[in-house]
Amino acid sequence: MVELSAAQLEELLVQLAKLLPPELYQLVEKLLRTLQWVLGVLQAKEMSLGRLRRMIFGAKTETSRNLLAAVGGGTAASDSKPKPKAKGHGRHAAQDYSGAQRQPVPHPKLHVGDLCPKCLKGKLYLLKIPARIVRVVAQPIFRATVFELERLRCALCGALFTAPAPPEAGPGKYDPSCGVRLNLQRFGAGQPMYRTAKWQRYFGVPLPTATQWELMAAASKVPALVYAALIRFAAQAELLHNDDTPMRVQSLRREIAASQDPNQRQGIFTTGIIAQVGPISVAWFFTGPKQAGENLNQLLQNRAADLAQPLQMCDALSRNEPQDFQTLICNCLLHARRNFIDLQESFPEAARHLIESLREVYRFEAQVKEWKLGPLERLAFHQEKSKPVMDQLQQWMQAQLDQKQVEPNSGLGVAMRYRLKRWETLTRFLSVPGAPLDNNINERALKSAILHRKNSLSYKTLVGARVGDIQMSLIHTSELNGANPFHYLMTLEQNAAAVAKDPAAWFPWNYRQTLEALIKSLESG
Repeated sequence: MVELSAAQLEELLVQLAKLLPPELYQLVEKLLRTLQWVLGVLQAKEMSLGRLRRMIFGAKTETSRNLLAAVGGGTAASDSKPKPKAKGHGRHAAQDYSGAQRQPVPHPKLHVGDLCPKCLKGKLYLLKIPARIVRVVAQPIFRATVFELERLRCALCGALFTAPAPPEAGPGKYDPSCGVRLNLQRFGAGQPMYRTAKWQRYFGVPLPTATQWELMAAASKVPALVYAALIRFAAQAELLHNDDTPMRVQSLRREIAASQDPNQRQGIFTTGIIAQVGPISVAWFFTGPKQAGENLNQLLQNRAADLAQPLQMCDALSRNEPQDFQTLICNCLLHARRNFIDLQESFPEAARHLIESLREVYRFEAQVKEWKLGPLERLAFHQEKSKPVMDQLQQWMQAQLDQKQVEPNSGLGVAMRYRLKRWETLTRFLSVPGAPLDNNINERALKSAILHRKNSLSYKTLVGARVGDIQMSLIHTSELNGANPFHYLMTLEQNAAAVAKDPAAWFPWNYRQTLEALIKSLESG
């Protein structure tokens, strides 16, 4: 193996820059720097092989069933029975097609009240549930209609007469639904604009990427008002989940590269925050150079002064904590569990013991959700059932370290000391009503940003990043509260004037009531 110091690598790159074409040099530079980083983290023992493999090739499922099979050659007896196959094998029933057009088909010969053609005695009556056939056809994502208006010219004076446009021709070329649909595709489903443009070309309805962006930006002006009101609402939460993920913003990256400040922060992040306000869940995204704790700090500036400090669920990185506001920190059990998963090949028995212990705790949590226990009932249940499991786990880890069964500076020793040091915050669910076990709800929310980064690679400017933050926030908040994102965003566009007057009345969980009240007021005059 050839070893190069940082200085030797830089000298080599200078020589390669003179010999290779620019595009090939950039590729070789990235490969060499990646190799140097991999060797560096392995030599410094900062990362296990398991974690490195997961970073490079992606994470496989971390269910207890698969993990225990990997570390122990099988699963527990309670897991040995295969799950029964679900009926229908994943097929959707006709009633699942809520967006389909409904076309009644009357019987061509028989009618209600006719004599039965079989027995010739009874009379026919109509069943409430008709027989259903689902027919799905392909079409472009965006359909276009060309209205060909008849034109007449006078043969004598040359006067021109054009047929009036029908109402369905609309006031402009693009219906407001186009911008809403594009935002849903990109920031909800993760489809980049160039793929949409390609798809439209296949069907003969061109929609260039530049036009797409204009429509998306225009369709974000009204949602921006709701986004600002959503921040003020989320700041009053009893429970806040936060985390961030790296993001790419081309204009910001150029500014950072051109900066001469040695203290200039190099990272760009998208922060995801899930705020729990009573039964309502709010998703808030923000992209820029600020880290998760700094963005949470910005959110809490809108919090009422008389409210008690909120619960905050996050991993144990210090950058997740706000600087100017006090929160009751809860740390994620699954982040600590992952440290042992990374070590399962080297320490299979230790990994098995921890995974089995936490599996019991999550089974108790599943019972809590099934029985729909309140915060105080949930706390009492976990104190009765989960506390003995967690106490035994704590004593086992402490004994392993005290009795020198584990080298403190080994990977396993570091993982155990990590848990023991943060035991109070990791087990907050055993002492505080409503404290969660993990940060999974926020991890799932951040998948929207990760999907955008994976498929679209980057934002071009911070303006584009803001559009993405607005749309992701409203789309995911709609999903969390059982609202249809397309219907919700279309309603905002169709009632822009009313939304501007009172954005807080048009949140995903209350907009239908507001819309119904508005329609009644218009009908009454």
